[in-house]
Amino acid sequence: MSNQPVETVTTSSDKIKVALAIFAVVAGIVGFYVLSGQPTIVRAAALVGGLVAAIALAWTSTSGREFIGFSKEAVRETKKVVWPTRKEALQITGIVFAFVLVMAIFLWGTDKLLEFVLYDLILGWK
Repeated sequence: MSNQPVETVTTSSDKIKVALAIFAVVAGIVGFYVLSGQPTIVRAAALVGGLVAAIALAWTSTSGREFIGFSKEAVRETKKVVWPTRKEALQITGIVFAFVLVMAIFLWGTDKLLEFVLYDLILGWK
């Protein structure tokens, strides 16, 4: 089995499509704010229209299709996660709180010890 690096070749048309998709998102956001005097439905339509146009443009590019494939794979992997039960979550949370409390007391004690050593013993301030 060889582990040779894979080179991704992006054509100029794909780069243009991605740039246009970014421009469509920006245009939708700008349109949302420029139409501030209009009814909310018109503003929302401008924003959603920009996002839909961006998704359509990105879908047609190679990198957009790869991103969508990556997103689908991420969702599939998330479904495989075994979430803790309520009892386990409460136990883990309790352990974390106990550890934080112990560390806070330890750091407070260390701070007071260093304060005593530096100010009272070494510098003689009281």
